[in-house]
Amino acid sequence: MKIGILQAGLCPEELVGEYGEYDAVFARFLDGFGFEFEGFRVVEGEFPPSINSADGWLITGSKYGAYEDHDWIAPLENFIRHSYNQSVPIIGVCFGHQILAQALGGKVEKFAGGWAVGKQHYQLDKAEDGIDLMAWHQDQVVVPPQGAEVIGSSPFCNYAALAYGNKALSIQAHPEFDAEFIAGLFNARKYVLPDEVMARRNDDLSGELSSPLIATMMADFLKQEGV
Repeated sequence: MKIGILQAGLCPEELVGEYGEYDAVFARFLDGFGFEFEGFRVVEGEFPPSINSADGWLITGSKYGAYEDHDWIAPLENFIRHSYNQSVPIIGVCFGHQILAQALGGKVEKFAGGWAVGKQHYQLDKAEDGIDLMAWHQDQVVVPPQGAEVIGSSPFCNYAALAYGNKALSIQAHPEFDAEFIAGLFNARKYVLPDEVMARRNDDLSGELSSPLIATMMADFLKQEGV
């Protein structure tokens, strides 16, 4: 099964040598489930020839806002809507979570409550005790699209995970990131963070993460029958 990775942002240069680009990060995250991957740098205007060029799509994070005026945003939204209407499954992560919601009629904005950075705890329908994942965002989905089911949330992020039947699945956090990657982001992207966030840079970077659970959840979604 082929999964196309729509790369909506570029990995900081300081981290590429160790981790590769975001398509490589997700390929490792979903390794072992029998997928093959192809990346497309939509952030640079590189789009797949067709929504059927892969069996499913995954939209990555980005430093850009879904609501910003970039020439690749509208084509990406059109691609999302076309794929969604044709039931080609889509997964969105962080920016991918936001642009998916926006493309389908929801609203995304810069959250007045500030940043979520480092390990965060979320309630998730499929996890009785909740989950712990790394996060790195200020933007949030503030109004989900009609028909989207809220399956994950936190006190900071009401719409932390959304399900759209068998068509789409999205999550605000970064299950593909570990503590070391987030620590690297602190160094590479510290210029975007307020002083009070930087002061907490060593907090919440330890302990077990729920990333394997989310990888399995995503793989099960992509492999579901009838998709």
